[in-house]
Amino acid sequence: MNLNLNEIPRVKTITKEAFIKTYFKPQRPVVIERFIEDWPAYSKWNLDYIRSIAGDKEVPLYDDRPVHHKDGFNEPHAKMKMTDYIDLLQKEPTKYRIFLWNVLKEVPELQKDFTYPDFGLRLMKTLPMLFFGGQDSFTFMHFDIDLANIFHFHFEGKKECILFPQTESKHLYKVPHSLITHESIDFTNPDFEKWPALKNAIGFKTHLNHGEVLYIPEGYWHYMRYVTPGFSMSLRSIAKNPKNLFSAFYNVLVMRNYDGLMRKMKGQKWIDWKNDQAVHKTNMNIHRAIK
Repeated sequence: MNLNLNEIPRVKTITKEAFIKTYFKPQRPVVIERFIEDWPAYSKWNLDYIRSIAGDKEVPLYDDRPVHHKDGFNEPHAKMKMTDYIDLLQKEPTKYRIFLWNVLKEVPELQKDFTYPDFGLRLMKTLPMLFFGGQDSFTFMHFDIDLANIFHFHFEGKKECILFPQTESKHLYKVPHSLITHESIDFTNPDFEKWPALKNAIGFKTHLNHGEVLYIPEGYWHYMRYVTPGFSMSLRSIAKNPKNLFSAFYNVLVMRNYDGLMRKMKGQKWIDWKNDQAVHKTNMNIHRAIK
């Protein structure tokens, strides 16, 4: 049995008026296949080019190890020169990923290769972020702390994307005081005996190829797996829904600090309790639905 996932709609290109009406206002994801072919990045950006322009940069690396109480918020698991990291990507599968690497701060020359597209939303021009991954590396199912509207531009290779709206959180074993689902879930091959509520979740899926853009609506859960080595760039626009905007402020100002404090006070017991609560609360939702 597979997850209940609908294919994300695809368009060749789109006007901002059509995007706002058909996808942004109803908060529906979409893949735009041929929107950036006029960018220099479309023909230039591949792993070899990144090595040539940023090879001497030391980059933060993340893998899929379970969260530990000593881990800081977005604290990397390792560091490596970009040239060595790309060599590793091209040589063999690796779980190491680069996460939230700021283009403007780290390699400002790369900004010459793209422009900020007009989707009818005001984009945060100080936060163009790059993400890299090796074959079969993946992110945990999560949503972004600011619940932003995200435009995810993929370069080189193929990437699997699974999305769920926030309305499906009750089925996803969400970890409290956190932005992730239970880390033991394999969203590419879920064990429905162990995670029965997943059978009730309705989401979306797609595979991104070089030059394609995925629009991820506000607060959507997303799981990303690199089918082949590659990288992506995300541009974002702040949440427009007042409820989501309030949640974003809460996450940044309250939830993140509270979670950090509890990790210091209770250590790994806090992490274990949160994981147990993810299972308990989701199972309670199943029982309520049955009644």
